[in-house]
Amino acid sequence: MSERIDAHCHFWELSRGDYHWLQDNDDPALAPIRRNFGPADLRPLSAAAGIGQVVLVQAAESDAETDFMVALARQNADIAGVVGWVDLASAGAADRIAALAVEPALTSLRPMLQDIADPDWLLVAPTPAALAALERSGLRFDALVLPVHLSRLATFCAAHPDLAVIIDHAAKPALGAPADDPRHALWAEGMARLASETDCACKLSGLLTEMRPDQRDTPEAALAVLQPVFERLLDWFGVDRLVWGSDWPVLTLAASHARWVEITDALLGPLSASERAAILGGNARRFYGLADSNN
Repeated sequence: MSERIDAHCHFWELSRGDYHWLQDNDDPALAPIRRNFGPADLRPLSAAAGIGQVVLVQAAESDAETDFMVALARQNADIAGVVGWVDLASAGAADRIAALAVEPALTSLRPMLQDIADPDWLLVAPTPAALAALERSGLRFDALVLPVHLSRLATFCAAHPDLAVIIDHAAKPALGAPADDPRHALWAEGMARLASETDCACKLSGLLTEMRPDQRDTPEAALAVLQPVFERLLDWFGVDRLVWGSDWPVLTLAASHARWVEITDALLGPLSASERAAILGGNARRFYGLADSNN
């Protein structure tokens, strides 16, 4: 199999103080990841999994973190792409997008929609100038959304058909919730609509952390939960629009990097070698426009 690509990981340095979801939250469950993480921490895990390149994704709503990630990409050849952040509602957003677009590693932008109180923010807050600049730039758009956002995302995509969009973490289905939770219907209806009406891609990532501990205490238990989810995603998006990512180090709140790789390999086992290669690397390379690791 060709070399894999991890299309979703994070590195951070807490000294800037801009990771508010992590630093301003005294939840003890976050304690294991309340420290610095960098390329040297992930590299041996990637090597063990056959991952040659990674896409580094923003985790702070700040220009400073985006600049930090771009600098890391300049210094580390295995960082093939960067998903940054711009305040799309600000007066200076268009200029900032134009400045970032010249950075070879910068491939996409991501507002942290899941953390914004107004579920309509994407439809009402970004300035027309910012969205026009984003479409001109050739950058992609990472949609960090929850089930409640999916109908809004479909409207957004219809209004911007030339903007390449990828749904992070499969829109975080409420895997640990009771069967009558309304988020299940929102997720199924919203994802099916996006898959059929738009060209959105979807990341197979961030799912273990949406599960209860008892649902993921063994690989077999996790597979029992994830198999039907994966089959629906595969039916909706097909093998050409699914993109694998680790969501490391957030992943480690639920399982090790190696465990997620093991579960992924089991989910993808029935597929052909070429289909597995697409989900585990080829689709990420095409969607983000990544250079080959041999170049």
